Formats: sequence, structure tokens, C-alpha cells
Amino acid sequence: MSESMQGSCLCKAVTVSVTPSKLHVDACHCTICRTWGGGPMFAIGELQDFQLKGSEHVSVYHSSEWAKRGFCRHCGTHLYFHLNDQDQYLVPAGLVAGDHPLAFNMEVFIEEKPAFYEFANPTQKLTGEELFKLYSGQA
Repeated sequence: MSESMQGSCLCKAVTVSVTPSKLHVDACHCTICRTWGGGPMFAIGELQDFQLKGSEHVSVYHSSEWAKRGFCRHCGTHLYFHLNDQDQYLVPAGLVAGDHPLAFNMEVFIEEKPAFYEFANPTQKLTGEELFKLYSGQA
């Protein structure tokens, strides 16, 4: 089991503590993530534990039929991405990463990635359709 990782929003109103089962970072290139953060979302998922303090300062945006996003209503820091059906949280890597030995593992919604950037790291690359099949157990 990995160790716990902590972080807070810019204004310190909200703190997050997570324990990932794997020290992996994945990137999402979907249009929603890129619009939300100005670039791909680098996220840590497969969390064994997700704790959030200061929930009264969190606003939630239902960004799709399958997910919602939480952010600090004061400073705007992105706090989590929540998959509704699986009750699974992903957190932005920059929120909690610190000095943990993380590995860049996978890129998703690769078909929506704009041509102006390309990562040099060798990663698994999935389309949105392939990702949904993987999460539904059809892959």
C-alpha cells in the first residue's frame, strides 16, 4: 500500500488527503479537462482512501453524465474529479504530488489531444471509447 499524500487549495480553506494504490499519474486530453485547467489534466487515481476537509468551501460542477468536478469556491483550485457510477475520485497530481515517486502511466482521450503538444514519456494511450470499455469491464 502506498503512503498517504496531502495537499490543500491555494487559500488553504480545503485540504485533501489521499492514499493511491499505485503511484501512477495519468493525463486526460478531453476537451472538458483542457477547458477546465488550460491543458491536460494530470491525475492520480485508484485511490484506496480520499478525505476532504473544508467541504463547506467546495463547489461542485456536474461536467458530464458520468462525472463531477470539485473546486474551492474561494480560490478556484481544482480538488477532484469524481466518477459517479464507480464512486471513484481522481485528484490533480499537482495538488498532492510533493516528493512522491510518481510514474507517468497513461494518456486518455488521445483522439481529442491537440496537435500543438506531445509528451516524450512512453505511456499507454487510450481513446475515450477504449477508456469507457475498460471501466465497464468490456476491454
